[in-house]
Amino acid sequence: MTAWLDIVGIGEDGMDALTPAARAVVEAAEVIIGGDRHHALSPNVTARRLSWPSPFDAMIDEIRAHRGQRLVILVTGDPLWYSVGARILRAIPADQVTFHPQISAFQWAACRMGWSLADVETLTVHGRPVEQAIPFFAPGVRLLMLTRDGGTPGEVAVLLTEAGLGDSRLTVLGALGGPRESRVDGVAKAWAADSPDFNTLAVECVVTPGARVLPRGPGLPDDAFEHDGKMTKQEVRALTLARLAPRRGAVLWDVGCGCGSVAVEWLRLARDGVAVGIEPLAGRRAMAARNAQRLGAPRLQLIEGRAPEALDGLPRPDAVFLGGGLSDAAIDAAVAALTPAGRLVANAVTLESEALLIAAHARLGGTLTRLQVSRAEPVGPFRGWKPMMPVTQWVWAK
Repeated sequence: MTAWLDIVGIGEDGMDALTPAARAVVEAAEVIIGGDRHHALSPNVTARRLSWPSPFDAMIDEIRAHRGQRLVILVTGDPLWYSVGARILRAIPADQVTFHPQISAFQWAACRMGWSLADVETLTVHGRPVEQAIPFFAPGVRLLMLTRDGGTPGEVAVLLTEAGLGDSRLTVLGALGGPRESRVDGVAKAWAADSPDFNTLAVECVVTPGARVLPRGPGLPDDAFEHDGKMTKQEVRALTLARLAPRRGAVLWDVGCGCGSVAVEWLRLARDGVAVGIEPLAGRRAMAARNAQRLGAPRLQLIEGRAPEALDGLPRPDAVFLGGGLSDAAIDAAVAALTPAGRLVANAVTLESEALLIAAHARLGGTLTRLQVSRAEPVGPFRGWKPMMPVTQWVWAK
């Protein structure tokens, strides 16, 4: 099919920096959709100007309404790197769209910082909770971050300091590549600088001496979570997550999620992943929500209910963890719902739950494992091994 939509990346250097082909497309446009800043970067083009619709989901209808005209969408930098291009391609086939990329904010920032782009983490908190950056905080890591506005660097500085990385170095790069380009440098724990609303944030993570820094996982310490004592303990949780096999964009159902420890770690490990926690008790859902916010998994979705009834209508899972609410019906519902090559992991500590897993293993196959963990505890002036409750774990792959 012939392409009818042009999406053009434009930078702070405006029309002069476009390729000849991209410039010709913009100059010939009959209708241009973009933000106020994009329109200001192409002032001499005579075309009907439209702003981003509100709500933004109306964008697709707006685009389709102008099919048959010479339609151009102006975006910042690379249309397919944390920009509207990906959203548009979910509704309009790629063979109907022509992209004209410009240098991205990440490329500009890496050059200004003297960092190899291949060796940094790139992420965005524009239009997303800033807490999503927390899992990327680690000693020696360099981050390039698209921000929401001038307040974002201060919010990131607070999160870094709370995470034990208050000595991290922050650089706010404003209006990269244009005549108003600016730079502000500082340290997270003492950050008080004003930042322009249009900026890219560079962070060089540095640990504050004596601070306790959490690893990305799997297997965060139990005391990293708020819980009521009933949770998947650290050693078992690490193995559980390894067998759930988190991957980018994958969907997890955490059935009987309790304080959310498995779902939270899934989201820390599966970039752009989805986790739905099903939990009947309001107090535990509240704990899970607080853990998710504090540990960098603010997108955790929490559902009231029990399996299998509460599973209806949820996004199809790539992995299911049955940590509570075990039943034959819950197992059958999870098996039916899993995507091809999806994985089911179920843990049991009671004899009744163990019997369900033994029967499921006999019926469906998979792997059945008995896990026994002991931790060293004080015994008077000495130390001894204190065993935790054994866990029976069943793993099944579709």
